[in-house]
Amino acid sequence: MPCLPGDDDAALVLAARALRDGALVAFPTETVYGLGARADVDAAVAGIFAAKGRPSDHPLIVHVTDAAAALHFADAPGPSARRLMQRFWPGPLTLILPRRAGVGAAAAGGQGSIGLRCPSHPVAQALLARAAALGVPGVAAPSANRFGRVSPTRAGHVRQEFGDALLVLDGGPCEVGIESTIVDCTREPPALLRPGGVGRADIEAALGQPLRDPDAGSPRASGTLESHYAPAARVRLFTPTELSRAVEEAAREGLAAVAVYSRQAFASSGLAVWRQMPEAAAAAAHELFAVLRELDATGVAQIWVERPPADPAWDGVNDRLRRAAAA
Repeated sequence: MPCLPGDDDAALVLAARALRDGALVAFPTETVYGLGARADVDAAVAGIFAAKGRPSDHPLIVHVTDAAAALHFADAPGPSARRLMQRFWPGPLTLILPRRAGVGAAAAGGQGSIGLRCPSHPVAQALLARAAALGVPGVAAPSANRFGRVSPTRAGHVRQEFGDALLVLDGGPCEVGIESTIVDCTREPPALLRPGGVGRADIEAALGQPLRDPDAGSPRASGTLESHYAPAARVRLFTPTELSRAVEEAAREGLAAVAVYSRQAFASSGLAVWRQMPEAAAAAAHELFAVLRELDATGVAQIWVERPPADPAWDGVNDRLRRAAAA
């Protein structure tokens, strides 16, 4: 089956009916492409875990049309959660809330909390609205890739992962390019569990208080395993000085089976391939997963990446690179 245009009403109806009937559908969000199933039917959610090869106790994020729809899965949100919903929904922010008893257990990985997000991508919103009209209150959707691998930011990436049998809605390249920020709102003050498309400073400004760091009492959350987002090639991180030395040594020894992604230029270094990392954090996030996939497809054994700045604007990119290098 070819990828279907996400702005085509007939394609959206087909996808919404597939979700209603318990099938899987891949669709774009502003962060990455998601592999979705109706979140209120545990058997449908089990199909996500099976397709991805993902452990069933690793929770998923449930996508809903708006804050009111979140109440199907979560108990009444507290003041912090309501404030964040009002400020950042629709958008790339996931909130962990106490789960309503008897709803969404599989999507929550068996926990008493559940992750909820209202995406801003027009195709995601249109699909969620059509599915809701058919009785689907929300769609559980992790990234549409095999578990632990590089997330997809284009419809073609999803095809590479799952082949032609999966129904895929094509909404073009994802704008943000890395997964949503995750904030635990089950306790006060809220805690930042994963950096992403919404920055820590913006969240703290909206809350009027600092975020906590995760601790032993924090719930498990999607995409927070130490090793994640990894291509087949080994990812290695270098400071700018370390990378310059490593490239010089590789050139002397004739080691060409290395790809480099860096802010400094190595265009004539004899490497297998070099890609320029953007100077702006948002631009780097937008292209990060696509570049890792592109470099991996060249067949190199290693991908060397220059560590981005430690500036908070780069927190999401640094998080994804650190987990990719831990594989």
